[in-house]
Parts: sequence; structure tokens; C-alpha cells
Amino acid sequence: MSRRRIDPALLGVDPRVADGFFSDVYFNRTREVLLAEGLHPVVRWQVFQKHDAILCGADETIGIMKAALGDDWERLAVWALEDGDAIAPWETALLVEGDLALFAHLETIVLGVLARRTRVATNAHRAVRAAALVTPKPVLFFAARHDLYLAQPGDGYAFHVAERRARGAAAGGVSTPAQGSWWGGTALGTIPHSLEAAFGGDVVRATLAFAEHVEPGVPRVALVDYHNDCVRTSLEVADAMLARLLETGEERFRLVGVRLDTSETLVDRSLADAPDPEAARGVSAPLVRNVHRALRDRARTHPEGSAARGFFEGIGIIVSGGFTPEKIEAFERERVPVTAYGVGSSLFAGGIDFTADVVGLLIDGTWRPESKVGREYRPNPRLSRAE
Repeated sequence: MSRRRIDPALLGVDPRVADGFFSDVYFNRTREVLLAEGLHPVVRWQVFQKHDAILCGADETIGIMKAALGDDWERLAVWALEDGDAIAPWETALLVEGDLALFAHLETIVLGVLARRTRVATNAHRAVRAAALVTPKPVLFFAARHDLYLAQPGDGYAFHVAERRARGAAAGGVSTPAQGSWWGGTALGTIPHSLEAAFGGDVVRATLAFAEHVEPGVPRVALVDYHNDCVRTSLEVADAMLARLLETGEERFRLVGVRLDTSETLVDRSLADAPDPEAARGVSAPLVRNVHRALRDRARTHPEGSAARGFFEGIGIIVSGGFTPEKIEAFERERVPVTAYGVGSSLFAGGIDFTADVVGLLIDGTWRPESKVGREYRPNPRLSRAE
């Protein structure tokens, strides 16, 4: 039995989809010719791609078709795999049976949605699995700034699908309310460089102001690479937050993490004498270890069992900037002391293209094979009927 699919009402489908506004014009003309000829071929139409991938976009595709076709949706029989299913090359992911004149103009939309969401889900799944290689660590979906804002709801859902597929992985999060809107996710986020700049580069003041004014339930994570001196800045911020915590007793001043976001063109000051400057650039393993060591050394200056010692021992390290599944895996294999990974543009890398073909015609109640050479019908028992 298939799970309940996404409510089409959540998708906000542009009504112009039904008119072919977003479709390749040759599909609109195909429909025009069929209708002009009074031709209503009942076809078997199958969709596939050519990679090992994590499928996403099936629910969205079905919802778009329902919205675009209205009552005519009931005249089609549609089967699909589930979002989050692992799919093999050439495996049929979607199958439609019905009058081609009803849906020929939607081919562009169907293929584009499946390609986009599957690419994001597949990349996200690789990142989430890499982050769980040793001890499961959260992956934070920091991809919104790398693409058009209108793509955010479906991309955030694709990330959620990838997390759901990677059983045993730590729960991460998205960075915008839109990215969580299809599945009830809550946006997470830390302090941006712009806030620190607004405080004249005073990272301590910016962090204290954030802690003072943002709702208490939001984790306090300081961004510490502003001056390219992550060790010093981490200690300064931690000392200031601890002092305010002890002074007020308010948990809003508990620092749960520092985030390193050093540019890949820079070498942090703590690594100025590194024997291999190239290996030290950006958010490198040596930089993370330097920050981790400094925080633990500061913890040991306080009595064992004290609130101050526990405060420093509880500060994690979040890394972002240039992280790919391969870099995450390398960090994990090297046991770099990271708490969570922020991942952005790599989640859009590569391409997973879907193709659709007519593979059969219904003639006098019998299906007759009908397709271009090499694109024969491939039944898939894993498909479930979309209601």
C-alpha cells in the first residue's frame, strides 16, 4: 500500500501550466494537431532516467498533472514510484495510460520536475550518508542562495526525502521557511557576516545581541571566521557568552556551537605556519582541530564538574563553505571533530535527465507495442497507482 502523496494544494501550481505556457512548443503543437485531427490515441507513456539515483518529484508531478487537467485527470491511469525510492538506470519511474491529447503538453513539466528534484535528492542523500559514516552528524541545507527562490519549497522537500531515505542519519534542517513548507520543517540558521559587519566587525557584540533578542529556543551558534582568526574569535565569543550566562542565569546565552566558514582562498591565522598552505586553505581539517583544541584547553582551565567547564565542553563546531559529499566523507574518515555540516551549491551538482516515450497503443482493447527503436515498454512491479 502506497503512502499518502503531497496535497496538490500545497504546490501552488501556476494556472498557465494547463495552457502550455511552460511547455516546449512542439508538445503544445502535438496536442493541437491531435485535437484538430480528432485523434485521441490511448497510449502507454513511460518515464525513465539513466543513473543510480534517489527519486524525487513523483508526488509533485502527480499534483501538477491533477491541477492542470482538472476533471480530465480521472480519465488517465497513472502509476509511479515513491519519492525516496532508489531507482536504477532505465527503470520505469512513471507510467501513464490514457488519451495522449489530454496530457501531451505536460511532458516538459513532468521531466523538468523529476530531473530537478531527483538531482537534489540524490546529492543530498550522498551528503547525508557521508555525514553518518562514523557517528551520524546533521547536514544543514544551505542551498537557497544558490538558485531561484521559487525553487525552494520543492528543493527543501527533496532534501527531506533524502534524509528520510538515509536511515540512521542525524536529522539536519533547512534554512528558509519555504524549504520546509511542504513537510512541516522548521528553518534553522546562524548569524550571518552582514550582522557582524553592522556591528563594525565586533563579532562578540553581534553574537551577544543575537542571543539577547532572538527567541530563546533558537540555538546560539557564533560565526567566527569574520577576521580570519577562528581560534581567537571562538574563545572571545565563548568567554563573553559564558560571562553573560553566569551573570543572568538565562539559557539564551548558552553557546551551542561555533561555525567556521573560511573562504577557500584564505588560510586562517592559526595555520599561518602550516607546512602545506594549500591543504590549510578554507575550512580545513587542521583548522577544525585547532578550534576544537582551543575550546577544550579553555574548558580545562575551569574546575571539573563546574558550569563553566561544562559550557566549553558543550560547544560544537559547525562547518560550511565548499563542502561536497566527498569532502564530508574525507572529514569523517579522518575523525575531524565536526558537529554538523552546512552544504550548499554541491547539492545542485551534476545532471539527472528524465526521458518520456510512448511505448504502446491501445487498439481494440489490446495493447500493441509502439515506440521508437530502443525505447520498448519496461514493466515495473514497484509502481503504485496514483489516485
